[in-house]
Amino acid sequence: MLKRKIEETLLQWKNQPGHNPLVIKGVRQCGKTFIVKQFAQQHYDSVVYVNFALEADKITAFLGNKDVDTILLNLSTLMPEAQFIPGKTCIILDEIQDCPDARTSLKSFKLDGRFDIIATGSLLGVKGYGDKKKKKKNNIMGKNSVPVGYETIISMCPLDFEEFLWANGIRQESIEAVRKCLQREIPVPEGVHYAFQQLFYRYIVVGGLPAAINKFIETNHMGEVATVYRSIIDEYEDDMVKYADDADKPHIRECFESIPAQLAKENKKFQYSTIKKGARASQYAGSLQWLEDAGIIHRCYNTNIPELPLDGNAKPGVFKVYPTDIGILMAMFDPGTRADVLQGNLYGYKGAIFEGIMADFLHKKGQNLYYYHKDGGLELDFLIRQKGECVPCEVKSTSNKAKSVKTVLAHPEKYHITQALKFGDYNVGRDGAILTVPSYMGFFLEFEGVEDIDLPILDIDEVNRLASAMSFEQ
Repeated sequence: MLKRKIEETLLQWKNQPGHNPLVIKGVRQCGKTFIVKQFAQQHYDSVVYVNFALEADKITAFLGNKDVDTILLNLSTLMPEAQFIPGKTCIILDEIQDCPDARTSLKSFKLDGRFDIIATGSLLGVKGYGDKKKKKKNNIMGKNSVPVGYETIISMCPLDFEEFLWANGIRQESIEAVRKCLQREIPVPEGVHYAFQQLFYRYIVVGGLPAAINKFIETNHMGEVATVYRSIIDEYEDDMVKYADDADKPHIRECFESIPAQLAKENKKFQYSTIKKGARASQYAGSLQWLEDAGIIHRCYNTNIPELPLDGNAKPGVFKVYPTDIGILMAMFDPGTRADVLQGNLYGYKGAIFEGIMADFLHKKGQNLYYYHKDGGLELDFLIRQKGECVPCEVKSTSNKAKSVKTVLAHPEKYHITQALKFGDYNVGRDGAILTVPSYMGFFLEFEGVEDIDLPILDIDEVNRLASAMSFEQ
């Protein structure tokens, strides 16, 4: 059984008084259904599970009247064994994108307040919840509104490297000991360093999708893992046909399958002409957006300048594309690539594996991705925000000089950069303003949020007293 960080999030949601229905988004096969069913079984007396993708007849329970009692009556007719106990029942609505009426009904369940609702969906980000033919077949062509303000939406990713370590028996205290080496900027003891490197290589080739990790732990056989990924990618490609608009269907798979070629270039910027000769953005932009909305890929945007704010300096039309999980990327490369990585060779595809794993780390930390590339000039693999500063991350280096990083550090008056991180096959160390870090420590990166800001305490009574004492000459 895989331990997931989202379990704590689910418990916090349940314990929050007056909580909204919960909607969990995430790419297909990231473990949403398993973790939600496990959580509900552990924390509720009764669990009612509905899967709209597998049980289309359940869609009818939500058509028409959105009154909770009416919906419960309809469900109990279709599911005589279901128990609806106020305050003790969790209703799970799986693949809710296939029943927009169920999504609309979340407002009614929130206002009613008797039952906890957890909805999940693999394609909630995709505009329109599927094609018109499927909606017409299931009699769900009416207008349905998303219950804004009456649902709490969270995103779920495949397992990150820390969760992969847990799955392989590494205790949390061992992870924290390694984290302290980074915090104190001291080398990790060689035996521990070697073990974490080997586990890191395995994470790259196995990835974070639960089915692949379970198969790896069960068999320790990469051929079995490869079979799992072929099946998962087949599912993704089936979705591209089932749920996309007709205009995009011919191009989505072409976009997806071009990713290895895009990343194998020296300049990894996504180029529509790489998909096929003569391809244009007007033909393929919608297809690429579908892949992003489905959670299958994410983009890394080039910036005009390597400065904060990164989102404000991003170039919307200049970006790289990475699959949402490193295991998917590895499954798209040549079969021998996995063997190379397991032997410590991550330099294939012109550094694409290094970039792919850092994109994996950052994405699973909830970060948007940015880089800086100037034609014929500087190239900074990733840009992140730490402690109010823009910090470049060099991820393709071995023992080279990281020339671009050194250039920007040498001109703080121009680039306003004072620190940099350099990830590679070495231990923790420092070279002036550059902190060198083992690649496997990328998941230790920490990012401050608004909740981490300490605001000064204001004495409102004193403010009012001072204001009332103000006088102005006529």
